[in-house]
Amino acid sequence: MGHPTPPAWYVISLRPQGGHDALRRAARRQGAGLLALSPWRIARCDDDATRESLRAALACPVVVFTSPAAVAAAHALHPLRSGPGQAWLAVGSGTAAALRRAGIGRVAFPDRMDSEGLLALPGLTELRGTPLGFVTAPDGRNLLVPTLEARGAEVRRADVYRRESVPLGARALAAFDRLSAPACLLLSSGAALQQVLAQLPDSLTGRFTALPAVAASERLADAARDAGFARVVLADGPRPGQLVKAACTFRHGSIR
Repeated sequence: MGHPTPPAWYVISLRPQGGHDALRRAARRQGAGLLALSPWRIARCDDDATRESLRAALACPVVVFTSPAAVAAAHALHPLRSGPGQAWLAVGSGTAAALRRAGIGRVAFPDRMDSEGLLALPGLTELRGTPLGFVTAPDGRNLLVPTLEARGAEVRRADVYRRESVPLGARALAAFDRLSAPACLLLSSGAALQQVLAQLPDSLTGRFTALPAVAASERLADAARDAGFARVVLADGPRPGQLVKAACTFRHGSIR
């Protein structure tokens, strides 16, 4: 039996531990391997205070979910059922799909799958006096709540999971140090980028910021440039296929 051919190029994922599978599959379809540098893990909250805040959020006429992880954590705590006249909104298609799998038939999400796109949805433009459930993590989507409150929403926030920092794995760091094939960073979280940069050894920081970077939004593109990345391209959205497709523009340009 012959040895498998190594990938011709790689994408670097900063997603939480256990959250790389979809990106890995998308990368494989384009002949790329995936190297995971996870700076955190997802921990679901399971206490009486969280359950109470979630029940209050789910009872609102408008309910917003900020990530598939928020859907999974909420669904583990309380059945998700759509009530008469309720509007369920998601930041992107992945979150909307997770809500549908959990039993919510109608979910609105923006074409531009980021905070700014969500805020442009018609259901969130006029909110004066409207109770709004916001299901997220403690540091999730910092732009949204102040803007929703400024529009008059009475936000009922439920933090149903948290991101716990973890050390970058020694094996992953060693793999990055040994990496000789072309590679591209896929960026869907500014906080993850900052955590990775804070943990990288000085000997690897320069190599890391020399990578071309694919950003899921304009905000993240700016964050990459501010962090020292000189080559940044904007993906059409945050989905794995969109990020890897944008990375192919660097690949076809002989990324190094």
